Amino acid sequence: MDVSVTINSAIIAVDIQNDFCPGGALPVPDGDKVVSVMNLYIKKFSEMGLHIYFSRDWHSLNHVSFKSAGGIWPEHCVQDTNGAEFHSGLLIPRKAVIIEKGTSPDKDVYSAFEGTSLEAQLKQNNVTRLFIGGLATDYCVKSTVLDALTAGFEVVFLSDASRGVDVNPGDSERAIDEMLGAGAVGAVYGDIIWQR
Repeated sequence: MDVSVTINSAIIAVDIQNDFCPGGALPVPDGDKVVSVMNLYIKKFSEMGLHIYFSRDWHSLNHVSFKSAGGIWPEHCVQDTNGAEFHSGLLIPRKAVIIEKGTSPDKDVYSAFEGTSLEAQLKQNNVTRLFIGGLATDYCVKSTVLDALTAGFEVVFLSDASRGVDVNPGDSERAIDEMLGAGAVGAVYGDIIWQR
């Protein structure tokens, strides 16, 4: 598969939220470094009139993933808090679609497809190729990429617009291997062929 952006392409920016950036409740090392790179992609997709999606964790206070509720993560991305907001430097075009995930208090969700209308929206818009990046490579980005492949989309993983949390050393590398092994293609901004 080549890495050209065509009229049937869309981009998904995964969970570039304050709590996943330095200073947040669950910071990804250098998580804020993805913002400027993702903005380059978003600007081009916007100029081409293509579909742009942003996913965000949108948890209730008693979410099952929180340590306080027996989960493995500190409280993060609680609905209507500053931590759940997108990074202030992130470019969010007016026509972009925001997908909220993890909204049910009793279900832990990583993928932007799980429990959302994302797949239906993409298919309704005749999208066949997805460009996916964001936070974190080894959790929500990986799960979103794998679910996209399972749903039949072609997937380009934007490695320069993604960072991993690496709870265990090498988690991000293993996640990238898993995504590429499942059929995704890795690319950086300079690799992309912009078509109309």
